[in-house]
Amino acid sequence: MKILKYLFLLFLLSLVALSIFVATQKGDFTVERSKVINSPKSAVFNYVNDYKNWADFGSWTAQDPEMKINYPQNTIGKGASYSWEGKEGNGNMKTIFVKENDSIAQKMNYEGTASDVFWSFKDTLGGTKVTWKTAGKMSFLFKIYTAFNGGVDKVIGSMYEKSLANLDKTLDFEINTYTVKVDGLVKKPETFYLHQTFTSEISKVIKNFRIVAPKIITFCEKNNLPLAGKPFVIYHTYNLVNGLAKISICVPIKNQIYTSAGSDLLTGKLEAYEAVKTTLSGDYSHIMEAMDKTKAYRNAKQIAADPSLSHIEVYTIGKSETKSPSKWVTEIYYPTKPALVANPINAVPTKTQLITNKTDVLAPKIDIVVPKSQPGVAIPKAKTDIVAPKAKKDVVVPKTKKTVPPVKEVEIPSEF
Repeated sequence: MKILKYLFLLFLLSLVALSIFVATQKGDFTVERSKVINSPKSAVFNYVNDYKNWADFGSWTAQDPEMKINYPQNTIGKGASYSWEGKEGNGNMKTIFVKENDSIAQKMNYEGTASDVFWSFKDTLGGTKVTWKTAGKMSFLFKIYTAFNGGVDKVIGSMYEKSLANLDKTLDFEINTYTVKVDGLVKKPETFYLHQTFTSEISKVIKNFRIVAPKIITFCEKNNLPLAGKPFVIYHTYNLVNGLAKISICVPIKNQIYTSAGSDLLTGKLEAYEAVKTTLSGDYSHIMEAMDKTKAYRNAKQIAADPSLSHIEVYTIGKSETKSPSKWVTEIYYPTKPALVANPINAVPTKTQLITNKTDVLAPKIDIVVPKSQPGVAIPKAKTDIVAPKAKKDVVVPKTKKTVPPVKEVEIPSEF
């Protein structure tokens, strides 16, 4: 009995000593890791900026495959958030600051341990240097956990290292696996749609699309409006100099409707049109290459563009269908300029043609047929002197005034 009593006292003293040691340890911590990611900065930033992608590169999902992740409506940019429930604890994270293609600041709470998380993205040789940093104050339980697992720097640091390696591997394949195909001239049918129109930075069009399009779809669902295809964006203008574009974010519907005055949503109609189509299969970051190939095709075929707008993008397969960027599909349409065809039956003669044909009208050609002589028939001699009758002085012959019918200008209505 005495031995068991001594063992119990020894265990109790060890537990007290450990508790005192843990309690006296510094609770503040800072952990930082960096890695060069073999992908463009904008692609890396956009991928990290959406919490729905974190499960694809976060090492914690591999350690706990049964982890339950909860996504709210907004998972991108400032104000975005998500939470998780795992076998080792629960937590949540919220984005509080975003600088486009540069940095992201977040707040995280994991089982009572609050920390500030910071990302930075810098162009460098070979890709993008990504720095992932966290700083905070450990709870008592987290102090115990890190104490038994080599310290906070090792626990969080190894997690960041594995996650950054996964991020590089995921982006290297997913972002850089793509194809661009110019399909040529196609005909698009008449389309009714609901839309919001505004001016946006070109770099933020997709971000705005992912915010606005779901709202329009939700409106359609609440009002029992059947959809007629995939959402799309009409680029009314596309200015690379100032980086701005006037856009309409659209959701196609089967029938035309009328929204009430003051509504954020407006109705629109695309008339049937002909366009040069290009299909981008892969991440949207390759859209400029697709646009350049389309323009080169148009120039080679001498196809005139419709000046009333820039182009239309239809997002056939996107993030809502699959999280793999290599499987996304974007269709680009450049409407062509309608050709003017002259009507040969009702063509109106030009002034030049009237002047050219004046002599034909005033002096038509006369064919004179001289009969052949027959035996026993005398042919009278033709008189060579033809005397024109004198015009009477008191008779005035009015000049005939030619009236040229005016050329009617036909205005071709815009299809958009």
